[in-house]
Amino acid sequence: MENRITSLFNIEYPLIQAGMIWCSGWELASAVSNAGGLGIIGSGSMYPDILEEHIQKCQAATDKPFAVNLPMLYPDIDKHIETIIKYKVPIVFTSAGNPKTWTAHLKEHGVTVVHVVSSLKFAKKAEAAGVDAIVAEGFEAGGHNGRDETTTLCLIPMVAEELKIPLIAAGGIGTGKGMLAAMTLGADAVQIGSRFVTSNESSAHDNFKNAVVEAKEGDTQLTLKDVTPVRLIKNDFYQKVAEAYSAGSSTEQLKELLGRGRAKKGMFQGDLVEGELEIGQISGLIHAVKPAAEIVEEILSEYKTALKELSNDKYNF
Repeated sequence: MENRITSLFNIEYPLIQAGMIWCSGWELASAVSNAGGLGIIGSGSMYPDILEEHIQKCQAATDKPFAVNLPMLYPDIDKHIETIIKYKVPIVFTSAGNPKTWTAHLKEHGVTVVHVVSSLKFAKKAEAAGVDAIVAEGFEAGGHNGRDETTTLCLIPMVAEELKIPLIAAGGIGTGKGMLAAMTLGADAVQIGSRFVTSNESSAHDNFKNAVVEAKEGDTQLTLKDVTPVRLIKNDFYQKVAEAYSAGSSTEQLKELLGRGRAKKGMFQGDLVEGELEIGQISGLIHAVKPAAEIVEEILSEYKTALKELSNDKYNF
């Protein structure tokens, strides 16, 4: 399955595991990379010394390429950058900020830079900033959501039409058929988050993994658009957010309600009542916790089967 992304990252399959806070440490990243995809360490929930530890352990666990996801709003981002360069991490996915800030510096040190966006407007700005590839993420996703609520089905062809650099689709993708659909729309690869949350190697709490498996259609909602747009499972905390919106709460009041450590409490510590439970709409199609390598294998197998079915009579008119 060689294409622009597999060549750029030097990986076997155009399948990327998203760098999710509290869920994607070295165990998950190395497992996905060893399976032929691209694993990503989510550094947004890590202190600098913790990221250094995860990079070292990932390098010991795989001889394949892996990446680090780097939220631009991270307070000690300069320390993360130093660590990434020190250990020669080959690929960085930046998000939630201006790609101009660090792209040139990273590329000067031989790092391939990918930026995550939720709109065509920001995709163009990222390309102009010199990034090597784009992740365009529809509002079906759990994290890094856009305020405009553009779906992946609409976003990917719009971005593909305008960009010259490789494009990775994200948001609402968790199956082989979804992967094929995204690539048919113009993507060179897919980035998958929610499906890997429920992997054995995910650092998410078992309570959160089980909540994702049990989630059905309509159990998630995009919210907190005034603070940081995220899609949440509708638990008690979500209900408090909904009530705050109904009461006309200000942005500052919403920030106070969110507080600090709410995502850690929900996803990492397993508090299903007061925790923030970020997950994508694709959770309704996730039915079990499995090893990451098995998830990769299932997605690729379904992709190949769906591709063969395109030549069957039911698709001929």
